Amino acid sequence: MKSYETIEFEIKDKVATLWLNRPDVHNAFNNIMLAEIIDCVEQANENKDIICLIIRGRGKSFCAGVDIQWMRDVAKNTYEVNYTESLQLSKCFYTIYKCKKTTIAMVHGVSLGGANGILSACDMAYSDNEATFSLSEVKIGIIPACISPYVIKRVGEFGSRDLMLTGKRIKGPEAESYKLVNKSFTSEKLEEYVASVIEFLKTSGPHAMTHCKDLIFNVANNLTLEEAYDYTAKMIADIRASEEGQEGMAAFIEKRKPNWVK
Repeated sequence: MKSYETIEFEIKDKVATLWLNRPDVHNAFNNIMLAEIIDCVEQANENKDIICLIIRGRGKSFCAGVDIQWMRDVAKNTYEVNYTESLQLSKCFYTIYKCKKTTIAMVHGVSLGGANGILSACDMAYSDNEATFSLSEVKIGIIPACISPYVIKRVGEFGSRDLMLTGKRIKGPEAESYKLVNKSFTSEKLEEYVASVIEFLKTSGPHAMTHCKDLIFNVANNLTLEEAYDYTAKMIADIRASEEGQEGMAAFIEKRKPNWVK
């Protein structure tokens, strides 16, 4: 297993976990962590044994957002250096969003600023009731630019205006009401619920889940209704004829479990 400086990566029973691992600074990210997250997600994409990727934080928090010291150092550089560093931030969120595996964020402690880009880019996000969320960039005179495509997709335009313009702090249940997270639980129930979601995923066709993510991405972002008319018909025809599709339909008819379920 590849070792990293700012994250940990482990695989157990087809489930990969990416641990943000700078607990002394509440897992605030810098350029090293961003590069390692990108590399880790790309590694997961190529691993056929992985069905889902969990992202969570070591120590007291999920993630405190950007490392202020790193951001301050970058801000002293030229526009070109600032732009390059910002592109890496955008790439990190996009890589998570486009991950071939189902991605789940598990949030505890704090999720501040850019941390909300990480969780919003995931397919699903669940939190501890006591977790604190804030899109706090305006409080230090900047904006939540690179995370905005993912937060706005998850929360919507006017919920995003509320959270981004005020920079207010909210707890897990309120984050659920904004749809920033799918659900909020007590810490014990959080672990139990995510475990139950993983069990559901293990019964789904691995390739079907990847194709389903592509389907949602293209229908939501790239296609008019007229274009989707043909695209979706071709996609289902291809999947039905695939080895996994044939096995899944045969298993259903024969009242047995498909070969990807142990």
